[in-house]
Amino acid sequence: MKMLHKAKVIALAGLMIGSLLMTGCGKDSTASAPAQAVSPEVSVVVVNPQRVLITTELPGRTSAFRIAEIRPQVSGLVQKRLFTEGSEVKAGQVLYQIDPAPFQAALDNAKAALARAEANLFTLRSRVERYKELLADKAVSQQDYDDAAAALTQVVADIQYSQATVETASINLGYTKVTAPISGRIGKSNVTDGAIVTAYQALALATIQQLDPIYADMPQSTIDLLRLKSRLKDGLLNQHEKDQNKVKLILEDGTSYPLEGTLQFSDVTVDSTTGSVILRVVFPNPEGVILPGMFVQAVIKEGVNEQAILIPQQGVSRDPKGNPYALIVDAESKAGYRPLTLDRAIGDKWLVSSGLAHGDRLIVEGLLMLRPGTVVKASPFDPTQAGQVPAAGADAPSKKRSEGDV
Repeated sequence: MKMLHKAKVIALAGLMIGSLLMTGCGKDSTASAPAQAVSPEVSVVVVNPQRVLITTELPGRTSAFRIAEIRPQVSGLVQKRLFTEGSEVKAGQVLYQIDPAPFQAALDNAKAALARAEANLFTLRSRVERYKELLADKAVSQQDYDDAAAALTQVVADIQYSQATVETASINLGYTKVTAPISGRIGKSNVTDGAIVTAYQALALATIQQLDPIYADMPQSTIDLLRLKSRLKDGLLNQHEKDQNKVKLILEDGTSYPLEGTLQFSDVTVDSTTGSVILRVVFPNPEGVILPGMFVQAVIKEGVNEQAILIPQQGVSRDPKGNPYALIVDAESKAGYRPLTLDRAIGDKWLVSSGLAHGDRLIVEGLLMLRPGTVVKASPFDPTQAGQVPAAGADAPSKKRSEGDV
C-alpha cells in the first residue's frame, strides 16, 4: 500500500510539471515589446523679417497756439464791453471802450501848443535872415543876431516837442478803444461797464486763445531719445520716409482725431525732475474739437525698420530671472533654446532685437513641459485652430503666458 501511494504522488507531480511546461510553451512568443515614447507635437511659425513702421505713443496735454491777456494801456472809466463772452473775435476788433473825453482834451491842447509854436516860426526865421544881411554891413550887432538865432532854435525845438506831444495824445486817445491783438476765442470778462481800470494793471480784462491750430506737448524720456539716436546711427531705422513728421492723435475717449499733426520741434532742455524733453506737435483744429488742457495720446513715427522680426507673443517665455527666451525646432527636429532681446510689443506680437534669424522655426504651441533637446513633431501654426483641444496623444497647446505680457 505504501508503494502504491508513493507511485500516485510521483505521477501527480509529473502531471503538474508537464502542465506548467505546456503552459510555458503555449505562451505567445510575439508578445509586444515595451511601448516606445511618442514625440510631442508642436506648432511652429517660420521667422521672416519684414518692413515695419516703428511708432511711439506718448501722453501729453494740449495748449493754445497763441494766448493774449487783454490789459488797458491807459487809465480811465470803462464805458462799454463790446464782445460776447466765449465768442470768436478777430484781430483789431474793439473789445472795451474807455471814456475818451480827457484824452481828446489832451490831444486838443497839444495841437493848440503846436499851432502856437508854428505861428512864431515864420517871424523868427525872417528876422534871422534880415539880421544876417545887416550884420555884414555892421547895421546890427553880433549880439542881436545871436539872440534872434537862439530864439529861432528855441521855436524849432518847441515845435518838435509839440509834435511829439500831439502824437502821444493821439496814441493815448486810440488806446481808449481796447482791441483784440489776435484772433481767437475770448473767455469771460473780469470787469463790467463802469469799472475803473489803470494802465497795465495786473488783472487782465479778458484772455483770448487761438485754438486753430493748437499745440500738443508730449514729454519723452531721455533714455528713449538716446535709444532712438543709437538705432538711427546703427542704420536700424530709416527716417527718410514720406510724411515722417506726421503725427496721429488719440483723444481722451479713445477715439482717433481725424486730422494729422506735424512734429514742430524737440526741446533742447531736459527737465531735471522727470528726466524728459518736450516734443511739440501742431494740429489743425478747424472745428474746435481739441481744447486747451485736454489729455491726449500722440502716435509719433520713429522710422521704418526694413528687417524687423515680429513673432507671436505666445511664443515667448521667461526664465526664473525674467529673461525672455524662445524654443525653436532645429535641423534635427529637436527643441532648441534661444535667449531673446525684445524691443517692444506691436499689437499681439513682439519685436525682437536679437536671438532669432531668418528661417528659424519658432514654437508657438506645445510649449507646456517642453524641454530643450526633446525630439518633437512640428506642424505649421494655424491661428484659426489656436486654443482648440488637440487629438489624443498630442500635447495641449499652451496659452499665452502671463510672463510674456507687456
